[in-house]
Amino acid sequence: MDIATLVGLLVVFVAIFFGGGMAAQPEIFINIPSLATVVGGLIGATMIGNPMANLARIIPVYLNAIKVSLTPPFEIIETIVGFAETARREGILALESAAADAGDEFLSSGIRLAVDGTEPDLIEEILETELMYLEERHKEGADIISTMATMAPAYGMIGTLIGLVLMLANMEDPSQIGAGMAIALLTTLYGSILANMLLDPIASKLKTYSKQEVLVRKIIIQGIMSIQSGDNPRVVETKLSVMLPPSDRPDPDAGEAAE
Repeated sequence: MDIATLVGLLVVFVAIFFGGGMAAQPEIFINIPSLATVVGGLIGATMIGNPMANLARIIPVYLNAIKVSLTPPFEIIETIVGFAETARREGILALESAAADAGDEFLSSGIRLAVDGTEPDLIEEILETELMYLEERHKEGADIISTMATMAPAYGMIGTLIGLVLMLANMEDPSQIGAGMAIALLTTLYGSILANMLLDPIASKLKTYSKQEVLVRKIIIQGIMSIQSGDNPRVVETKLSVMLPPSDRPDPDAGEAAE
């Protein structure tokens, strides 16, 4: 679970509720028709713009920003180097049982292809194709939420315009102008909060996680190709480590010390 997302949401809520002065009179910031205008309009527009199959995935995709579970790249590298050592000592067929316990289905499927004697070019093509469609699925989910973040303020403004029209249509009672204006502006507030607190930051987090997962899978592809070509485990580790920032690379001396 990503604690940073939950803490960030809490910090933004506290900043708006207390720092913005909402805590003093919270009841005046609650208006169900205004909220229904923004949320209902946003949901309806999202349904218009996307196939139903994509809509069914929005909530799971959104929750991925909170409960994401990604294997750190250096752990994947350590696993692949272990496979390389086994293959060098006992032959690549010895990886058949290890593939089932790899803890990553993408890695397991790639190892199985290598054990089965599949041509290197074909293995790379299969894995690269799977990676390409993974990126497309991730982009699709993040783009839907980004689009929702764009539309939320627009429906807030639509609600505000509706409120202003209704207010101006009843100018005979000046005492109601202030209250009417406050209600009209609430829709803009709701739209801005939805966009900048609950939608756009989540879309940004999903794109970041997508890049991290793509990097892990590129490491896996490179590692499998190195194992199949019979590279020395130290060479495999070096090839994969250069794909990471220096601060994230495995410590080669740690493995030697453990031995």
